[in-house]
Amino acid sequence: MLRSMADSKTKPPTKPSDERRTYGLVSIAVPCERVTRPVFGKHGFAGGALVVDWPAIVGSAVASHTLPLSIKFPPKERSEGTLVVKVDSGAFALEMQHLEPLIVERINGYFGWKAVARLRLRQGPLPEAATAKPAPAPAPTAKPPAAGRLAQVEDPELRAVLERLGRRLAESRP
Repeated sequence: MLRSMADSKTKPPTKPSDERRTYGLVSIAVPCERVTRPVFGKHGFAGGALVVDWPAIVGSAVASHTLPLSIKFPPKERSEGTLVVKVDSGAFALEMQHLEPLIVERINGYFGWKAVARLRLRQGPLPEAATAKPAPAPAPTAKPPAAGRLAQVEDPELRAVLERLGRRLAESRP
């Protein structure tokens, strides 16, 4: 009894902020979960892993037409829930009905327990993914800098490739 009291007096009490403090490099997943958990938790997603890893779970073909919205579990349960999935078209909703057993199996395999028992589909437009716009084609220049040397190249395909390379290099120089 005396020993435990002495130990408690010698150890300084830890501050709650000490637990959150990190030193050195930390993976972005560590602090990110603290931010995303409250937002995803409102929709039944514990850490948002299902939303983030959705393309890896169901495949890119299915993920391009679907988006998981929420998981609704029975009262006081955390298993055999209903996953609400937004589908972009009625035709793909029909396809999703046929793929439901496979998708539920993949989701449960991802979690490692029977998290989802069935899917509920909602039809509507999906948010547009941010797509990178292609760079505009460079304006052709009159002659590449090494035009005299290129005339010596006999192969026309090789000459055209070297011409394009010369233009690109000339454009990239300030």
